[in-house]
Amino acid sequence: MLIRRAITAHIYSYTRNQLHRIPHTRYASQFLLPRNCSSHTKTDSSSIPPPDHRQLAVQQELFTTSIYSPGSPILLPNGAKIFNRLVEFLRQQYARYGFDEVITPTIYKKALWKKSGHLENYSDDMFTVTSTSPSRSDATEGGEEDEYGLKPMNCPGHCLIFASQRHSYRDLPIRYADFSPLHRNEISGALSGLTRVRRFHQDDGHIFCRPSQIEEEIRKTLDFVRVVYSTFKLGPYRLTLSTRPTEHYIGTTEEWETAEGALKRALDASGQEWTINVGDGAFYGPKIDIILRDSDGKEHQTATIQLDFQLPKRFELEYIAPAPEYERRGETTVDPDALNETGRVTPVLIHRAVLGSVERLMALLIEHYNGKWPFWLNPRQVMIVTVNDSQPVLDHAKAVQDVLMGRQGSPEKPVSQATNFVVDIDDRQVPVGVKAHQAKSKGYSVILTAGPRQLSSGTITCDLSRLESDGEVLNQERIEMLPSELLEKLKAKADAYL
Repeated sequence: MLIRRAITAHIYSYTRNQLHRIPHTRYASQFLLPRNCSSHTKTDSSSIPPPDHRQLAVQQELFTTSIYSPGSPILLPNGAKIFNRLVEFLRQQYARYGFDEVITPTIYKKALWKKSGHLENYSDDMFTVTSTSPSRSDATEGGEEDEYGLKPMNCPGHCLIFASQRHSYRDLPIRYADFSPLHRNEISGALSGLTRVRRFHQDDGHIFCRPSQIEEEIRKTLDFVRVVYSTFKLGPYRLTLSTRPTEHYIGTTEEWETAEGALKRALDASGQEWTINVGDGAFYGPKIDIILRDSDGKEHQTATIQLDFQLPKRFELEYIAPAPEYERRGETTVDPDALNETGRVTPVLIHRAVLGSVERLMALLIEHYNGKWPFWLNPRQVMIVTVNDSQPVLDHAKAVQDVLMGRQGSPEKPVSQATNFVVDIDDRQVPVGVKAHQAKSKGYSVILTAGPRQLSSGTITCDLSRLESDGEVLNQERIEMLPSELLEKLKAKADAYL
């Protein structure tokens, strides 16, 4: 009881100095809890609360919030490391699935949102941006000041990119990806940690394709989702088809029926079970949602695939193709007369996000791993503890750190072989056993010990017992390795996920 009170008091002392205090009433028990998440066997004890990412974020120093920007998480260094690795992981997959990354503006004139239909159907969820200086405001032809809106999504911007060039049917599909921050004006009372926010990043992607390519592109996207979620060991997840809303939608019922039929066929071809969520489609088209359940049993929509015939029409997008009448129906022909005719055809737009909100997925992963991060995602990967603080030992620890981080070489030249591994040194004047124990309690995957007896050999003592094995039997004993040997082992461990 005294230990628990002391832990609780320590947490209160830590959190009250943050920009926003995170509730800590259940946090003390997290130090003693077994791993507990939706994709693992639950404990029989109903008295043990499930992991809460807001509380774990305090222990792991991942993010904080501020009253000056509600709903906009502030990622601390550890949280930024996880965020960047998630983004980099997606970028690695783009090479396989054929996406080109683009960077687009954060604000656009409201005329764009009017053209896309968002101003009419989504305005309550958008932020308006105006200039405080009349002399710097943009004016319309009628002399009125022009208003801007923070973008809640990237699709209109990607339509502008597509429209900026001429395209042939041979160019399609064209796939754009975008990690630009998005803003949505969520109700203040609904804001919560990383799961319900106003500013977030989405692994946003848009595929401009021919009608005949729809089902193949959706099939590839569903495979993309499967690969990513199996890598994170998240699941099981369920698929839902959200159909035309009863109101606030654009397009004809025939177009909606065509789009819904294409999604149904793609879902059937995936071999996975799926259900229908009647009337929950986006205002511009039906969608497939991937639903994950968190450790508390609450469901979250993460990945999404949306089929859109409307936005390409509103932006007058087109490509040139032979036999345009057949092309519009997604059909082929060998009729030479039809093939001799070329015309303009409107592409189909597929909206897709595999992680969904990166912040929301981070919340699910924080609870899923409950402090036991896989090495490649761990913001605390390697800790070097020194046996003493003599200069030779400190120099050796620093040299090992440089090798593992790939930054050895002339300090006057740029670092070209950086590994992006997180390697810290604990050189405090406390017993080495205490430092090693504290490093383990903080979640470091690898604990290294640097002492006088390793100076002549240039080796380092390695404790790899916490490095996840993935079925491999790891040596539980402390072993001596050259820093270069250890580096190759860590690279292999990280590369196995990318």
